[in-house]
Amino acid sequence: MTIASGITRERFGLLFAVMLVAAAGNTALQSLMPAIGRHLGIADIWIAVAFSLSAVIWVATAPVWARRADRRGRRALMRLGLSGFIASMLVCGAVLAAGLGGLIGPSLVFIIFLFGRAIYGMFGSAAPPAIQAYIAARSDGESRTRNLAAIASSFGLGTIIGPALAPLFIFRPLGLSGPLFVFAAIGVVVLAALIARLPDDTPLHAGRGGIADYPAQGASGPDHIDDDGADARLRWRDPRLWRWLVIGVIGGHGHAALLGVIGFLVIDRLRLTIEEAQHAIAIVLMGGAAATLLGQWGLIPRLRLGPRHLVSWGALVAATGALATGLADTLYGISLGFAVASLGFGLFRPGFTSGASLAVRRSEQNAVAGMVTSVNGLAYIAAPAAGVALYGAWLPLPFAVVSLVMIGLAIWIAFSPSDPAA
Repeated sequence: MTIASGITRERFGLLFAVMLVAAAGNTALQSLMPAIGRHLGIADIWIAVAFSLSAVIWVATAPVWARRADRRGRRALMRLGLSGFIASMLVCGAVLAAGLGGLIGPSLVFIIFLFGRAIYGMFGSAAPPAIQAYIAARSDGESRTRNLAAIASSFGLGTIIGPALAPLFIFRPLGLSGPLFVFAAIGVVVLAALIARLPDDTPLHAGRGGIADYPAQGASGPDHIDDDGADARLRWRDPRLWRWLVIGVIGGHGHAALLGVIGFLVIDRLRLTIEEAQHAIAIVLMGGAAATLLGQWGLIPRLRLGPRHLVSWGALVAATGALATGLADTLYGISLGFAVASLGFGLFRPGFTSGASLAVRRSEQNAVAGMVTSVNGLAYIAAPAAGVALYGAWLPLPFAVVSLVMIGLAIWIAFSPSDPAA
């Protein structure tokens, strides 16, 4: 039985599993690192820098893999991306286990961990565009749209599953590094199934690979890019687009900064042991991811708000949640505040994306999708480290700054000229 023409349910399940395991493993690692860094004595800012490096490489290499996915060999790119994820998790897991066991010092742990994250940034971005191209080349019309949307949802689902499962995989003698080896093992199983069960057969149509967002909470997965014509060239200063792009840059940095400091806030405010803190961080991140999905899967289809209202209301909700998170001193308060902030960003991000898309012609959708993804990826380069730097000065400072920035953004949108597409 097929889920769309040319794609059986088994094959679609394999594609979904590739995306899911990578997103879950990456967000699980992000949830673990604040506690691991504190245990090893690595400064908070360097933990943020390690993930920023991965994001830089992802943003640089993703367009290369997307162009290659436009040609044959898509299954090979999927294998490459999943192999990069597995190798990265094994390298990071091994060096963190050695550091936690006292076998090597924090400086060497950090250097090797950077190398492991670089592997993921360089090769992990190969799989998403190849998967999108595989689906686009083997389905038509509405079934293609449904399949691409379902694949994109694996990113959101992974941000819940990763932090939820990570505490379950903390065991002796590996301790906090245990989840990395478990997710690597899951990746090996998925890779073996991919090699054995997914044929690289002749596609029904030409298909294109979209540039995928850097995997983090709130990421939407691969962009849906139409392939019915050549790309139209767009400038970043295009009068139809520049306002939406500025909105995306500002809001994206606010969200990335919040994600960069939330784990440290849980540790410092609740004053728990490292193991207890990891469970608390997982609860907070799971609540945030669930709130994001509630906004994107539940509220947006029912509210039917235009991009302008999604962005403005999302910014205000995010501002409220960010400030509440920074002021909270209980697990319940932090979880609730972060969930409200995540709900706001869950409304904000689709508003920015759809606003940019609606501002241009159909023939320009390929170009604008690339711009949107670039904006989303850029936020994870500097914002997490900047958030941690503010956090080091005063715990509530990054949350207050994010709140003020989002309020200012909402005011600017309210008083800016109306866009017919919005």
